[in-house]
Amino acid sequence: MNQEMLDRIVAVTTAEGTLAHRMGIKIQSASGSEVVATMPVAGNTQPFGLLHGGASCVLAETIGSLGAALHAGLSRVVVGIEISATHHRGARDGDVTAVATLAHGGRTIATYDIVISDSAGRRVCTSRLTCLIRDRVPADEANGTDPLREQGVIGS
Repeated sequence: MNQEMLDRIVAVTTAEGTLAHRMGIKIQSASGSEVVATMPVAGNTQPFGLLHGGASCVLAETIGSLGAALHAGLSRVVVGIEISATHHRGARDGDVTAVATLAHGGRTIATYDIVISDSAGRRVCTSRLTCLIRDRVPADEANGTDPLREQGVIGS
């Protein structure tokens, strides 16, 4: 996959109107084997001022799904089917950094281990995401829209 195609896929992942965009997730690097992203704590907190556990899950699912999509290739589509998260400590400010590492990359299943750390490098959350990989349905048979097709990443 060339850099232009990768940049388009990353742009679709964090495009305006997506949850990743609203939460301020920024992809730093991406491949099928590892994805790195950051997210601000500010705006993603629970009432006590700590990073919301659900925000950690959104960050983990966003980058794990991106990794799975890159692993699967453009002719395939991925959907998250299971996520787990252990929250180790709170984060009150700065950014958190997440690293998703491919644990298993098969033809129909991809699993990623995701470690989220605070700005001091301390582990905030450990997550695991499993995605199902399927063949892409032709546009006229699809239920809804295909953001990769709409953004010109794949042909019609």
